[in-house]
Amino acid sequence: MTDTTSLPCDPGTDEPLDDPLDDPLDAPVVTFQGKTPYDEYVHASVLSSLQQPLTDSPDEMTFLVTTQVMELWLTLVVHEWKAARDALSKDDHEGAMDALRRSISAHRALNDSFGPIARMTPAQFNSFREAFGEASGFQSAQYRHMEFLLGDKSRSLMNPQRADPRAYAALEELLYEPSLYDAALAYLHRRGLPVPERVLERDLTVAYEADPDVEEAWRGIYAGPQNDPLLALGEALTDVAELVLRWRGDHLLATRRAMGAKSGSGGSSGVAWLEKRNTRAVFPELWTVRGLV
Repeated sequence: MTDTTSLPCDPGTDEPLDDPLDDPLDAPVVTFQGKTPYDEYVHASVLSSLQQPLTDSPDEMTFLVTTQVMELWLTLVVHEWKAARDALSKDDHEGAMDALRRSISAHRALNDSFGPIARMTPAQFNSFREAFGEASGFQSAQYRHMEFLLGDKSRSLMNPQRADPRAYAALEELLYEPSLYDAALAYLHRRGLPVPERVLERDLTVAYEADPDVEEAWRGIYAGPQNDPLLALGEALTDVAELVLRWRGDHLLATRRAMGAKSGSGGSSGVAWLEKRNTRAVFPELWTVRGLV
């Protein structure tokens, strides 16, 4: 029989600590009224309750967790791009760069999130595919926020959220606001670069299209001093664009590997539709200018 009277006790109770080597002065508080402060802050119990598989397939849990994690990373990326955009609008170069660097780290994690589902065989994917019916990543509101911030806008792309007033209103607000790239070009203009008025005054509710004068503005930056803060901005935006393109490519490959040429769950043509989306430019002049320097 163990004599527990000599064991150190939990500071919040009269119960002995599990490890007799624990110093009660160093031990964490383990007694709380209700949920732990950790759960109250992080909502871990809420997050771990959101996975509700509809089949007995062991792979469905992998798909649910991976997709939900992607949504969280998308939320963070969108948050940081908005912070960068707003900093640029205030001529806060360092604030914008800090937000862009944070977004790059978050986007790398987003891209890495494909790992668990990218290795599913067709049989594993098909074991639960019918359970999610018409659900499709194309319907993700956070993904639409992401595309709008990149300048790829269209009111028709908001249709999946039309019956959700809160989600639709948030997208409509973003539809009329400058994208991250719009804010960057306006910032260049205020710094004396020849970004034309037609670009600055364009209809913000439609997709951005490449402009030769914008390309020339970037050419002047890239051909100039390599320690120019504006060149660092261009490279940070290029990092963002590259990560977006890689994410699209990884999505395409994961889909092709799991389902081949089958139609997409949301009514699209599947891989063929993703291939078409993959060709859409992200900050186009930052790529074409590299052949002019």
